[in-house]
Amino acid sequence: MSVTIKDVAALAGVSASTVSRTCKNSPSISEETKQKVRSAMKELGYEPNFQASNLASRNTRTIGIILPVSAREVYENSFYLEAIRGISQVCNQQQYISTIVTGQDEEEVLEAVRSMTRIGQADGFILLYSRQNDPVIEFLHREKLPYVLIGKACQYANQTVYIDNDNLLAGDEATEYLYQLGHRKIAYLGVDNSLVFSADRKSGYLLALARHGILPKPGYCLELPSITAEGHTPVHALLESADRPTAIVVSDDILALTLERICMETRLSIPRDLSILSFNNSLFARLTSPQLTSIDINSCQLGIEAAGQMISHIERPELPATKILVPHQLIERASCACPSIH
Repeated sequence: MSVTIKDVAALAGVSASTVSRTCKNSPSISEETKQKVRSAMKELGYEPNFQASNLASRNTRTIGIILPVSAREVYENSFYLEAIRGISQVCNQQQYISTIVTGQDEEEVLEAVRSMTRIGQADGFILLYSRQNDPVIEFLHREKLPYVLIGKACQYANQTVYIDNDNLLAGDEATEYLYQLGHRKIAYLGVDNSLVFSADRKSGYLLALARHGILPKPGYCLELPSITAEGHTPVHALLESADRPTAIVVSDDILALTLERICMETRLSIPRDLSILSFNNSLFARLTSPQLTSIDINSCQLGIEAAGQMISHIERPELPATKILVPHQLIERASCACPSIH
């Protein structure tokens, strides 16, 4: 004879509805009661039928994780893997499923989101990026679908739940760190400025220079969709110029790796000839030689906070839009030093 929800309720000394809400990890049930119910379920060998429950409530307990379209960003940048790890951790704890949404271009990603929405495959979406004029955000907002951004909201900021670092402050602190080492010729190397985190880090860089009365020299602010070590790039030109910088703030560790290769080609020694300070504190930062000084943005924690907010807003749609800032930390390694005197 199969165990029923009433059997669990009787053993735990609670109502059947309390058992049902515990199975859904409802915030209205205390942790003490949840533990009592789960102990009874374990003792009786009761397995809740989530599929039937979800059909009744039209709740799939599934969250779509939307990745940016660039294959390079997704597959080379460990930020996304760390954020997904944090999201998965919370989804597993709360008995939700996460599914990846990506595509070769914006239209393909948008169509995938439309399709999942149309056939009811997800209760909400977490975007692992924030981009200006994003058609995916336009669609989600227009259809009144729950979503959470990792990154600062550009569209519908007052109605959007987002989790972010203070990237402006981080860019400022990175530049100030180099200034305090004695650098005055500090350049900035970033990715596409439509990505909000890169734009904010650049703004922080400029703010720190302005505070010390320094105007960035022509060619010192480079923003490139991607860079390679092959050919003669604007980065090569900057490093080979007579008035080259003594330090560079780089918007992420992947770019910093390429910059290190270019330094080898142009016979510049790190940190003797050029100090490099980057962001994300990924595995790459620790595997390079010399190891990179990097701003740790706590990528996994960003994912944890995003998933927690997503589930809260799925289960309680009346909640106001939340903005959460995850703190960052500068990790000192061997890629920065005082400028050498020539």
